[in-house]
Amino acid sequence: VRYRIDGPVRNIIECHCEPCRRISGHHLAATAVANGHLHLESQETLAWYQRTPTVRYGFCSACSSTLFWRADDKAGRTSVFAGTLDGPTGLVATEAICVSEAGDYYRIDPDLDVQAGDRALEIPY
Repeated sequence: VRYRIDGPVRNIIECHCEPCRRISGHHLAATAVANGHLHLESQETLAWYQRTPTVRYGFCSACSSTLFWRADDKAGRTSVFAGTLDGPTGLVATEAICVSEAGDYYRIDPDLDVQAGDRALEIPY
């Protein structure tokens, strides 16, 4: 799967909730982009996993890399996993959410704005 982003993206938000930790293998770090600025250039191996009735993850069926997630209540945007971006990105992690669910094997970066709950769906990009 190859994609291109040609518009503004937000800085990285780290999510520490249990579902994000399980889907990513650690905490999830993602930016977000308006759907009109995300272009799939090669999508033959793109598959979607419907985790809940309203949330789905896009992944490569050839290598199993998770690339995106989308939520129906934010239909105009796609969250893009930071590890899949070509660098240099110029992006920085600015916030950690759902820290009350963080794994016990790592530490939250104290320089981030820390939220116990989930603010990611409130943020436009």
